[in-house]
Amino acid sequence: MKVLIAEDDRDSRELLGWILEKLGYQVVATTNGKEAWDAFRRGRFRLVVSDVLMPEIDGLELCRRIRKHKQSKYTYVIIITALIGKKDYLDGMEAGADDFVTKPFDPDELKARLRVAERIISFQEQSALAEEAMVSDLERQRHPGQ
Repeated sequence: MKVLIAEDDRDSRELLGWILEKLGYQVVATTNGKEAWDAFRRGRFRLVVSDVLMPEIDGLELCRRIRKHKQSKYTYVIIITALIGKKDYLDGMEAGADDFVTKPFDPDELKARLRVAERIISFQEQSALAEEAMVSDLERQRHPGQ
């Protein structure tokens, strides 16, 4: 699975990239929200890990843009931030984040949250396939012999 990282702090970006690659993900790392948004529109990402405080476009705006972007498959967004207040958490969820991890992040906690993301993405894919099969069956019933 291809993962987009949006993180302006070099050390955090490199650590995230290393963890994700070690877990078998294909990683595209960007240094700010604008780069991440451009990469997102060019690529097919099912998972985005984004810092909140970044230059150009912050992580919450990136998340809002991802949610508004027309695409056939769901993108799971994990927000990572040093902000720890209730308002910050609620702002992230309101922007459309699926999960929220505080910095400094625990690699084991991040791994667990990535596994949850994988399960949800897999469930969404299975549901979409089942829906397509159901539509095909209905079409065959309506137009037998075609």
